[in-house]
Amino acid sequence: MAVAVVPEPVTDGVVDAPTGWLEEVLAGLACGVVECASPRDAVEVPDGVRIDRIARLERIKAAAAALQMAESVRFAQSQAKTQLAADVHPDKIGRGIADQLGLACHVSGFEAARRLGTARALWFELPETYRLLVEGEISEYVASIVVSETRHLDAATRREVDRKITSAGIAQMGPRSAAACARKHAYDADAAGYVQRGRTERKNRRVSLRPAPDTMSFLSGYLPAEQGVACLKSLRDHTDAVKAAGDRRCRDQIMADTLVERITGQTSAPDVSAEVQIMMPLDALLDANNYSPADLDGYGPLPADLARDILATSKGRLWWRRLYAAPEGGPLAGGNPFRRRFDGFLRKLIMLRDRRCRDVL
Repeated sequence: MAVAVVPEPVTDGVVDAPTGWLEEVLAGLACGVVECASPRDAVEVPDGVRIDRIARLERIKAAAAALQMAESVRFAQSQAKTQLAADVHPDKIGRGIADQLGLACHVSGFEAARRLGTARALWFELPETYRLLVEGEISEYVASIVVSETRHLDAATRREVDRKITSAGIAQMGPRSAAACARKHAYDADAAGYVQRGRTERKNRRVSLRPAPDTMSFLSGYLPAEQGVACLKSLRDHTDAVKAAGDRRCRDQIMADTLVERITGQTSAPDVSAEVQIMMPLDALLDANNYSPADLDGYGPLPADLARDILATSKGRLWWRRLYAAPEGGPLAGGNPFRRRFDGFLRKLIMLRDRRCRDVL
């Protein structure tokens, strides 16, 4: 159970000075949006002025992120101090802090804890990088990269690396160059620790799947560097050979299809098996004019047309299972523990006889 000491709310409409000017900044930004949307602004403001505005807004974003980090660190310190004064058990000191920050930032407690860790690292151990963030010279993303690339170093070594990467001109670098710079100096500062970190991190290798827009998904592999490079090289070499043979697909399509085929063992990437837990209302499966979405387990809603296409065109193994749902879109109430598969001559016979499924599952 989380332990939290909730701060006292501001009473009688009294607002402290920083909160007051933050409200003024928000009001000013809102006015700027209204002004930018006006027809007069679209005609009278030169493009050079707009570029200057965009650059200033980017610096404001960075400075706002730095201030939010500072407030988060101070809030965590205050909460820990209050918990100590309230005689909270030492093992529970700090619990609930990330949850409160998450509510304030509209993110999960896990994400809030990650942000707080980044803020503490910049505040206490990477002062030069934090200074660049305050001044708007680097983005919050670049600052987080520096934190990540130096996380295995002790505080003193981390400060030394911080000074070196600042002197190397990290403020003028893009994210990839900044990451390479921080990685190089972190390695030079503690080569043995860097190697040990690389060895121990390999036990965390994994594969994950995340939904993407437009019925797509991101399949990611967190792999040792040499294995990731080998996988990509193999896909590229195969793509070169297929393109040379006259395949009309683009290179990215060939690489994606080859990845699916090699992992699943399918001859063709679209030939997925129907027992991928595609569930949809019976009337949506049978009625081409019904657009109720299917549900793809591990992904989410899938348009009914696309689900029907998968079932109609896939050359993979197709199974059916009886599922019983409450009427009017209610939840599943039960199902048959056995699945059925119609193939060979029986499948052809049913297709010739019915053209389409005529019986209730």
